[in-house]
Amino acid sequence: MHSDVVNDVSYAGLSMRGDILGLERRRRWSDEEKLGIVLSVGVAGATVTQVAQRHEVTRQQLYAWRHELKKKGLLSPLPETVFLPVELSAPAELAVPSLAEDLTPQRPALIELQLANGRCLRFDPMLDTTTLTRLIRVVEAA
Repeated sequence: MHSDVVNDVSYAGLSMRGDILGLERRRRWSDEEKLGIVLSVGVAGATVTQVAQRHEVTRQQLYAWRHELKKKGLLSPLPETVFLPVELSAPAELAVPSLAEDLTPQRPALIELQLANGRCLRFDPMLDTTTLTRLIRVVEAA
């Protein structure tokens, strides 16, 4: 007996036909993009559902990103923790050293960060964000 395989999908005697409407798109999101989207929840009262619809992702994707960003140390695990941009500028009289000052090198000012586990981390303001993120992860895990 010889049988041919035909592309026929049937269920309970009903023939079904499916059309492929387009290519499935798989987008790649950077950590910065994910963080921006996750942090937009709650801004001006935006819900998770509204943010997900705005960016054409699922609510579950937003929750997964939030979990991933917390693990990477890019998103605070505590909801009451808020990071705000800070701009520092030196007063005019401190910007130009006077000739009468001691010429010994001065220690740069440090930034102090209180971590969720109660530990305090002090670091140079010139430290790059990647190294700082790794440092925070190590200190919080210890």
